[in-house]
Amino acid sequence: MTQRTTKQPRIQLQLWLKGVIVSGSLFLACLSPAIAFAGAFRIFDQSASATAQGGAFAAQADDPSAIFFNPAGLTQLRGIQTSFGVMLIGGHTTYTSPTGATTRGNFDGSIAVPPPINVYFSANLKDLGFSALGDLSAGLGIVSPFGILYRYPDDGPFSTAVTKQALPLIDIKPTLAYKLSDQLSVGVGADIYTFASFWGSGQSVTKFNSSGGPGLPPPGTRMEVNGGDTAAGFNVSLLYTPFRNEDGKPLANVALIYRSQATLHLDGNFLANGGLVTDASTTLVLPQVFAGGISIWPIRDRTHEWKLELDVDMTGWKSVRNTDVHLSNGTTIPFAQNWRNSYTTMIGTEYKWLRPERLPAWEVALRAGYWHSQTPIPDSSFLPTVPDADQHAISVGLGFLCKDDGRFLGLVECANTEGKAMRPKAIGLDLAYQAIFYETRTISGNLNPVAIPGVVNGTYQTSFHVGMINFRVNF
Repeated sequence: MTQRTTKQPRIQLQLWLKGVIVSGSLFLACLSPAIAFAGAFRIFDQSASATAQGGAFAAQADDPSAIFFNPAGLTQLRGIQTSFGVMLIGGHTTYTSPTGATTRGNFDGSIAVPPPINVYFSANLKDLGFSALGDLSAGLGIVSPFGILYRYPDDGPFSTAVTKQALPLIDIKPTLAYKLSDQLSVGVGADIYTFASFWGSGQSVTKFNSSGGPGLPPPGTRMEVNGGDTAAGFNVSLLYTPFRNEDGKPLANVALIYRSQATLHLDGNFLANGGLVTDASTTLVLPQVFAGGISIWPIRDRTHEWKLELDVDMTGWKSVRNTDVHLSNGTTIPFAQNWRNSYTTMIGTEYKWLRPERLPAWEVALRAGYWHSQTPIPDSSFLPTVPDADQHAISVGLGFLCKDDGRFLGLVECANTEGKAMRPKAIGLDLAYQAIFYETRTISGNLNPVAIPGVVNGTYQTSFHVGMINFRVNF
């Protein structure tokens, strides 16, 4: 690749940014009337580096979590890289009925257990000597992109609607990325959604107390509907880099990502007080997702890097039209949903010190971000275990990457490859904290088909706190 001076691409970048700002403003203005929904049971937090930036990471995508955020970004990674992360999420919902009755819901405890995890492995095949296939990278991820784990007291005001709900989905993501040119990379992958017997409830579970309505056991009987399945989807992505500095690092990136729908046929049981009443099944269509992002580096030299990013995500929640429960005795319990498509806007920044004077073997990153989204769930199908409302999230975080002759935690050599294969070339730790504030939501006209009429109506106030940690090792 022919090297260019830093000055020339920066001038071109300034001109390009003027066009981006104008066209981007028009684009967002066109979207504004439709930016009215989001959230539901989708989990945006899939790595500490991204969570710290409010999820605005699709156009940066320069660590192994690119497997989730933008697989095309894998072509930016060298050698073999791994990342292991966990999300600790806590918080609660306070409910007040129109008559003044109150109750509280949480993640079946102070934090969700088991916590959502993310595991990523990436390999640049050309770096490993497999050059016959060109600039090909491969990856494998295991994440929890959709999930529910929420409960309320068994004697709460709306116990005839729901007392507990769990959806511990796992997504296995085999991924390939190819660098077509110095400016363009593409990615493609599969999404295999499934449940695991060793992970949480191992299936979808909804619990409630019988209202004694038609076809239901006597009032107060503890009911459960469960089911499981495996479904497949796919994703395709693009990463375009119009400008680089003299070291070949991006000064601007544009990302586009599409994730397909996947249909789960949840076959299981309908239980009363733990005993089998009948077999049951329902269908859940996981939404398709369109996402795009623009990142720029106003500063990117050999001592400092500063990135700004804007991402817009459209989740096709309109796929959740109903979750009718079909019983083997021929009865159908209708659960109309009629959710709406949703948009989430994410803004993030990262400032990085490369080999600072006091830590010459380290890279240190300071991150911050914000997202805004609005609920896709109408009042008529609102369920307290998905206490969604218009929301705002604020994030901060730190990143540390140890290289060369540094020592991680003062004990482990960060990079020593002499005489041994598969010794680390770098060891890193990413930390993030996120506060999610849901606007107060007042529900009216709820049409839950199994509950005592009107019991879900009332006021819901929700706030969550998220802690993320990822441990990285590069080979």
